[in-house]
Amino acid sequence: MADQHLSVPSPRDGTRPPWYARTATTVGRPAVLAATLIMSMPGEYKVAKLAGWSDPWAYGMPFALSAYAGIAAVVAATRPKGARGRLSAQLGAGFAIVLALAAQVVAHLVQTGHMNGNQAWLIAITSMVPPAVLAHLLHLAATPTPVAAPSTSVDAPVVERVVTPVAPVPAAVPPMPEQAPPPPAINPTPTPAPAPIVYRDPRCTAIRPLYDGGARPGTAAMRDALLAAGHGRVGDSTIRGTLRAEVEEHEPHLAALPSAVGRTA
Repeated sequence: MADQHLSVPSPRDGTRPPWYARTATTVGRPAVLAATLIMSMPGEYKVAKLAGWSDPWAYGMPFALSAYAGIAAVVAATRPKGARGRLSAQLGAGFAIVLALAAQVVAHLVQTGHMNGNQAWLIAITSMVPPAVLAHLLHLAATPTPVAAPSTSVDAPVVERVVTPVAPVPAAVPPMPEQAPPPPAINPTPTPAPAPIVYRDPRCTAIRPLYDGGARPGTAAMRDALLAAGHGRVGDSTIRGTLRAEVEEHEPHLAALPSAVGRTA
């Protein structure tokens, strides 16, 4: 029996989290936020009192640090990479976290007797927190926020719209303008006839017509043409080396013609 490999898919692959996980996340986040704010307020209030603020002004320190940290974190998270003000918001969020942590540490060290709260540097740094927070929040508010394109929820059903194709309307073709009559034909200038060839040896005129057949004449054919023209018997070496050579000297392309078939070259 062949082996059967059974693949058991995960019951939650590609699906939404269960309802209790979504509920815990939705309800837990604001609950944790509220708890941390309440736990941080005494330490931040204590640092403000050490710096010299009296009631009720000292209660503004927890709200200033908490609101500053939340606003800077939201701006840093929502602005796209490379957007103006994103780096400043990230630095502000980190600075707010450092201030909140430092306020808790200093307050608890002073309260437990491990640190003297009446120190000039501590009072000076704490006094600079409200104006520094205000200045940076105004900077973030003045920085334009890029408008994000609306996104389609994955839970919403996708409805496909059927578009009926519409036949394109043919564009109106304007009437063709009346064409002008063609210009009269211009007679080309007649090519002047080539000048007649003047041979040094007049006997070449009896040999030249033998090339008109498209072949290079042989010795016998040239001898017969010379006899017919009344030049008498001419030696073969003169026919080939002098007369035919002079004809082909004036017209070199004749030398490239094939030799006449059945006749002596």
